[in-house]
Amino acid sequence: MRVHYPRTPHLPWSPGATADDVRAGDLSGLVGRRVVITEKMDGENTTLYRDGLHARSLDSAHHPSRTWIKALHGRIAARIPDSRRICGENLFARHSIPYDELDSYFYGFSVWDGDRCLDWDSTVKFLRGLGIPTPRVLFRGMFDGDERTLAKLFRLDLNRQEGYVVRAEDGFGYEQFGARVAKWVRPSHVQTDTHWMFAEVVPNGLGAGAPLWAVRSGADVGAAELATAAGVDDGSLKTDETLADAYARMDVAGCLGSPRLVGAVAALMHERRRAGVLADLAVPLGVPTARRIGDVVGNARRLHAAIDDERRRPGLVRMAFGTDLAVVHAVAAATAPNDASRDHVAWSALVAEEAGLLPEPPLPALRAACREAFAELPERAADRCWGEARELFAQGRISSPEEAVAATWRWRDGDFPRLTHMVGISGSGKSTQVETLAKAANTEVVSLDELRTARGSRTDQSANQEVLHAGISQVEGLLARGVSVVWDATSLMRSSRKLVDRVATRRNALIEHRVLILPADELVTRNQKREHPVPEDVLSKQIRRYEPSYPGEAHRVSFHYSGDGSPAGGLAQDADMLPSAPWED
Repeated sequence: MRVHYPRTPHLPWSPGATADDVRAGDLSGLVGRRVVITEKMDGENTTLYRDGLHARSLDSAHHPSRTWIKALHGRIAARIPDSRRICGENLFARHSIPYDELDSYFYGFSVWDGDRCLDWDSTVKFLRGLGIPTPRVLFRGMFDGDERTLAKLFRLDLNRQEGYVVRAEDGFGYEQFGARVAKWVRPSHVQTDTHWMFAEVVPNGLGAGAPLWAVRSGADVGAAELATAAGVDDGSLKTDETLADAYARMDVAGCLGSPRLVGAVAALMHERRRAGVLADLAVPLGVPTARRIGDVVGNARRLHAAIDDERRRPGLVRMAFGTDLAVVHAVAAATAPNDASRDHVAWSALVAEEAGLLPEPPLPALRAACREAFAELPERAADRCWGEARELFAQGRISSPEEAVAATWRWRDGDFPRLTHMVGISGSGKSTQVETLAKAANTEVVSLDELRTARGSRTDQSANQEVLHAGISQVEGLLARGVSVVWDATSLMRSSRKLVDRVATRRNALIEHRVLILPADELVTRNQKREHPVPEDVLSKQIRRYEPSYPGEAHRVSFHYSGDGSPAGGLAQDADMLPSAPWED
C-alpha cells in the first residue's frame, strides 16, 4: 500500500510560507515536548518501500534524477520490512541550493511502521543499518515555541541552507503529523525561473565521506577510493581482489550498514597491526568504529589458525563481545593466506552456527534483557553483573536472562572495590587520566614509575621484577581493605595485565581496562617533549609489542584517543558496558 507523505506545516514565523502552504496555527503538539530540530534539505521528497518507491506523487514517472536512488533501493530493499516505509530527500539533482559535501544523495528523515512514525533514535538506528544518513541535528531538547529561543541555539547560513524542521522526539501516529512536525523555510526559497524537473539535471556534489556511506548501503567501493575516504591512503593498500571477496562474503551473510563498512576497511587493512589500525582510524572514523575495525583485523587472524574444538565455542562467544561474527568470518576467509587457513575459517563458521552464534548473535538480546533487569542498580553494580553474566554465557553455564539475573545476585549491592587498569604506550596520556581518577573517594594509585623512583631512579629498569611484585603486593593489600586502585603502568601485553587482574579477581574487584590509543608519529613527538622521555629504542619496542585489550578481557573496557585531532567519539563505551549497544557509532 502506497502512502502520501503529509504536507509539513510552516511554523508561524516561517518567512518562506506562501499562500498555498499549510501553516501551523497551534503548536501545542510540540511545546513542552522534547524535539529534534534538523536541517531542511533541498531535494525531492521520496518514499522507499520493500517493493518500490515514489516521489511525493504516488504515480511519479521516470526522471533522470531518480536513477541513482533506484539503484540504492535495489541494494537495500530486501532489508526493509513489509510494514515499513522510509521517507527522505532525493538530493541527486540540484534545486535552489547547491550542495558540494553530501554524505549521500539520499537522506532519510523518518521511518514509518504502518501508520506510526518511529521515535528519532529508532529512526536513526534503522537508517544507519541500511547505510542511509540523516540530516544534521541542529538542536535536541525541550521546545518552548519561542522563535527567539531557537535563534540563540543555532544560526543558519541562508545561502547554503533552506531552513529547519522541528519534530517530536517520540514516535507519533499518522493522524498526529500536523501537530508533531513543523518547518521553517528561508524567504524566497525558490530562486530559479525554471522548475528543476524541466531543467538540465545538474548533480549535487558528494563529500569525502560519501564512499563510506556507499559501502554501508551495499555498494562495492574500490580499494583506492575507500582508503582515501577512511584517511589511510598511503599507497601501500593494493587489495581490490581481497576487498571484492570480502564484499561478496558479507553480502551473502547479510551484512549491511556499519558492520559492512567495518568489514570492508578491515579487509583493506588486514596486514597491519591492530594497535596501529586503532590509532590511524580514530580521527577519520571515530574511536568506536576504529575499535571495531581493529578487533576484526585481530580476530580474523586468530581464525586462520587451528583451535582446539573444546576452546573454540567459548572463544567465539568472547569474540562476539565486541565483534560481529558474520563480519569477522567473512574477512577471515577473504584474507586467508592459504587453503589450510581458509578451511579453519570454514570450520569455525560451522561451529559458530551450530552454537547458535550465527547468523543472528544471541548477545544483543541477552544484553537488552540484562539492561532492563539491572536498570535500578548503581552503575558499578550493573556493569559488574553484566560482565559476570557475559562470561558465564561464554562458558556455557547460563543461556537465558533469567539465569543471568539469578547467577549475579552477589554483586547487586555494589559492595566491592574497583581496579582501573591503565593500558597504553608511554606518552599516550595515561598520567592525565590517572590524575583525574585519583581524585575519587577511597581510591589509591599504584605507579611502577613511582616505585622505581622510591628505589633510587625512575629510569632504572634493572629490578623490574622486584618493582612489579612490590606493586602487585600493594594492589592486593589495598583491595583487601576495600580500597579502589588505579594501576599506573604501560601494561602493553595481555600476559602482564593478567598478573594484576588475577589479584583483582581474587579480591572480588570490578576490573576496568582504560585503553589509550595514539598514532606512532605522535607518540614519538610527545616523547621528545616529556619531562622524563623514554629512550627511542624502548619506545619503538613498546609500539611494536602493544596489544590493546579486547572487549571481554575485563568487566569493562573503554578506549580513549588522546591525540591532537578531534575524533568523532573520543571515548568508545563498548559492548563491555551495559548501557551500550553494538554497531552504534
